Amino acid sequence: MADSRPTFELPPPPGDELEAHLPSKHLVVNLGPSHPAMHGIVRMKVELEGETIVRADPEIGFLHRGFQKSCESVTWTQVLPYTDRLNYVSSLMNNFGFLNAVEKLIGLEIPERAKYIRVIGAELHRLADHLTSVGATAMELGAFSAFLYGIEARELIVDRVTELSGARLTTTFGRIGGLNRDIPEGWRQNVLRSLEKISLLASELDALLTRNRIFVDRMQGTGAICAEDALDFGFTGPCLRACGVAYDVRKARPYWVYDKLDFDIPLGKSGDNFDRYLVRMEEIKQSIRIIRQAFDKLPEGPVIIDDWRIALPPKPEVYGTIEGLMAHFKLCMEGVQVPPGETYDSTESANGELGFYLLSDGSGRPYKVHLRAPSFPILSAIPRMVEGGLLADLIPTFETINMIGGETEQ
Repeated sequence: MADSRPTFELPPPPGDELEAHLPSKHLVVNLGPSHPAMHGIVRMKVELEGETIVRADPEIGFLHRGFQKSCESVTWTQVLPYTDRLNYVSSLMNNFGFLNAVEKLIGLEIPERAKYIRVIGAELHRLADHLTSVGATAMELGAFSAFLYGIEARELIVDRVTELSGARLTTTFGRIGGLNRDIPEGWRQNVLRSLEKISLLASELDALLTRNRIFVDRMQGTGAICAEDALDFGFTGPCLRACGVAYDVRKARPYWVYDKLDFDIPLGKSGDNFDRYLVRMEEIKQSIRIIRQAFDKLPEGPVIIDDWRIALPPKPEVYGTIEGLMAHFKLCMEGVQVPPGETYDSTESANGELGFYLLSDGSGRPYKVHLRAPSFPILSAIPRMVEGGLLADLIPTFETINMIGGETEQ
């Protein structure tokens, strides 16, 4: 009996099963916010084709503190603790940058000694910031010993800052019209001795990394951005100077006593990760040079203006006279009465131009405070810098831009 079941023809076998087409799609990976590579404060949504980044989308907002609105509910002086936490690695720069803007709005000229001490404090924290950035970049690439050298040097700076301000990180140092206090006895010698050790540790970092074949291969040519694009995005600081653009607020619009000090502005050429590393390493040397000069030229004299409408009276006057007591009470309860008006002022922080826009209605509290944070525009350029590159190169690129969540999200 014939078989009546239907028959089916099989398709011809492929010439080579290894060439058979398989459907594929891009892989989406979430880095952070709880991820060591993103430092716990940023989410990076990365679309991959194999190991190549097709699209990168940074997402912020995990550290938002409401800085600008918080400033509107306290006196001008009470804003200082909030500025500490913008860039918690270099808080003195934030303190002094905000005070500069307030003093510009009032029309104050602070004492010469206070200007020099502000320069010294700011450059100490520039050192701390750059050492942390360089050390952490090395650690991200597996060079943990280099990270320890950088943190050892930073710890020396933290000790000196503690002696100066009484705090390791959140300094709240400086006041409208000058400084909270003068430098302590023996502090100059302690700082100069620390600078000797920091120079040696920076030399160790240079020896470990700058000509290290693995480090150079991982850094050169990765995360690059041209000068035109960097300017379009609003880059400032080491990331812009690594592109070959010689913009530094300390030179372009000198403040305090930077115009009386001799220092160079290091520049890169290609704007890649390696150039950003080299610029920071050279800026470490320049900051040490600035601090030494500032100590040599440090004049005697007061560190804050003698005006009880702005600066707190001396304690004997507060305890012993009714005028001192009343001035102290009014400054603490009502704040410094800043004249009505608006201003913008900027300083050169470790990451670039740190600007404050202030609006006063004539009261003892800010009507409006707006921060121009250097990290925000640089972070916005991350897609341009990493798309088309390898996933592994995203990690050092994110590290060399040195994004600080506290100032980026405010």
